[in-house]
Amino acid sequence: MKKVGLLTRLIIGLVLGIIVGYISKEFLQFDFFVRLLATFNGIFGGFLGYVIPLIIIGFVAPGIAELGKGAGRLLGITTLLAYASTIIAGTFAYVVGTGLLPKIVSAVGGQASNPEDALVKGFFQVDMPPIMGVMTALVTAFLFGLGMAAIKNKSLFQVTKDFQEIVEKVIQNVIIPLLPIHIAGIFANMTYAGEVAKIMKIFGSVFAIVIISHIVIIIFQYMIAGTFAGKNPFTALKNMVPAYLTAIGTQSSAATIPVTLRCAKKNGISDGVADFAVPLCATIHLSGSTITLTMCAMAVMMMSGASINFGLMFPFILMLGVTMVAAPGVPGGAVMAALGLLQSMLGFSEAQLGLMIALYLTQDSFGTACNVTGDGAIALLADKFARGGSGVTGTITVGGEA
Repeated sequence: MKKVGLLTRLIIGLVLGIIVGYISKEFLQFDFFVRLLATFNGIFGGFLGYVIPLIIIGFVAPGIAELGKGAGRLLGITTLLAYASTIIAGTFAYVVGTGLLPKIVSAVGGQASNPEDALVKGFFQVDMPPIMGVMTALVTAFLFGLGMAAIKNKSLFQVTKDFQEIVEKVIQNVIIPLLPIHIAGIFANMTYAGEVAKIMKIFGSVFAIVIISHIVIIIFQYMIAGTFAGKNPFTALKNMVPAYLTAIGTQSSAATIPVTLRCAKKNGISDGVADFAVPLCATIHLSGSTITLTMCAMAVMMMSGASINFGLMFPFILMLGVTMVAAPGVPGGAVMAALGLLQSMLGFSEAQLGLMIALYLTQDSFGTACNVTGDGAIALLADKFARGGSGVTGTITVGGEA
């Protein structure tokens, strides 16, 4: 089963969940199997809630420390460009989502019932309170990350790197393998409650909007970068197509770096800047993932009847841009890093987090492809700044991906 891709396992879990829910409701007419899955969901959801602050500390703290040990002026410029690009992408997703998603939800028969109200409860529940709140974890990670970047002693940094490795193994060996069962439980419950048809129709429409939004933001990035750097934006974009297609297959910004580097250098970016900017952007520039997360979050909220406004979503987008720096280096890592923000800033319940994971992972490959292609645009801009100023020194460690 481990040889089967995550997306395939997710789809299998989703389909099996719908089948279990449908058979339980229409033929067996009792909820034993749905409740059994709900019991697993309760335990898994509790564990996920416990791990979220650890994920934040384990990835954000060393991520910030690594950025602080980088290449000076050009590092700051490239990081600022990547962050601005991510925020613009998230804001664009909000604008598109507010314009189109209400019509989609209305077209499929109105909002679904609140998942938390509709779901069957498990046989029992195991309480696993997190050791600290999400915002406390973020502040702690920032404090330690900036502190480690400022001091010369490397001992604490090595401890946080070891802790990061532990957390990543928990994600790879526990959370990711069990996700298909979790998704099966969510969709079995939704089917039993009679809401899955609406949700699946909304999923399909959101998928199409997200992919189109990715393409629009990529064109926008290259129009800006090409104009500023004196390059033909469409020629530069054409040269990045191999990186886009590779990222769809690998589902990893880090694994695509060799191809991204080759494409970036084909666009006339100097070797030094390309070797610096592309690995760095693979870690900190996730505009495609931010579009997907913003749009999917809005869709899940609308399905539950929650009110959405710019004052609620923009702070979430700003924090998402920072949190994406710490996205764990596994498929679906971006949504794992964002779970804490979804919970603390948007008030997502366990059921909504499950829907969010399912909706995000179906589009993860395309989000990664958008991230990688956008990295080429940021590298073009960084190269323009570098040609007018200082060179590049130092080493950047790659730790994140979509």
